[in-house]
Amino acid sequence: MFAAHGRFVWHDLVTSDVAAAQSFYTTITPWKTQLWEAGDVDYPMWVNGEEPIGGLTPVSADGHPHWRTYVCVYDADACARQAEKLGGTILAAPREVKDVGCYAVLADPMGAEFGLFEPDTQPPGHDGVPNIGEFSWHELITTDQKAAFEFYNQLFKWETLDEVDLGPQHGIYRIYGRSGRQLGGMMNRVEGMPQPNWVPYIRVADVNQRTEDAKRGGATVLVGPMDVPGGDRIVQCTDPQGATFALHTLKAT
Repeated sequence: MFAAHGRFVWHDLVTSDVAAAQSFYTTITPWKTQLWEAGDVDYPMWVNGEEPIGGLTPVSADGHPHWRTYVCVYDADACARQAEKLGGTILAAPREVKDVGCYAVLADPMGAEFGLFEPDTQPPGHDGVPNIGEFSWHELITTDQKAAFEFYNQLFKWETLDEVDLGPQHGIYRIYGRSGRQLGGMMNRVEGMPQPNWVPYIRVADVNQRTEDAKRGGATVLVGPMDVPGGDRIVQCTDPQGATFALHTLKAT
């Protein structure tokens, strides 16, 4: 468990239309959905191949559609208390789910929402190169990327692996990771960008093709498709309900 501390392990889509979201994402990814029934709760899960990788949950009356990323931790209660001491906010206190584990929902000091997950057994996912249909990059849009990194560094022991100067408007793009492996980037938002939030990238075989599929399904393209340093190709979009996500093709090897 300690070896997985700080790794992204689960991804929930918080949406205003669960059925429509299932239809949309299963046309642009290899995902299917599978219903998990726990007592009186029906929870649709995203399944990639045979592996559950996330789920869908209805947005609250005063909320907005978004993706919520969960990070594996060794102790959800202790990490939630630590996050609060570091300036974060507990939005949903740690809760045990029988035979699954303990989870909590928080916001960092700048307001970006994220989750903690302490699994009962082997955590979902894996280290190494993400497969097609898995989440391959996690980008934080924030108002103070330096302060945000310091928060997550103390909470998850993430490290800075590179810094790219995007110019006077965006400033530094911080590439972070764990154990020397890149997990994603952090950047300051500018006018017109969403409020502080986490944007997950989904690995697909062909960004260009899937972008067209996404547009036909009602998505709005925000950035791209475009090549990024290193040779990968990405596109950033909002889905038909307004949640921000990105698609990612790794460079040919």
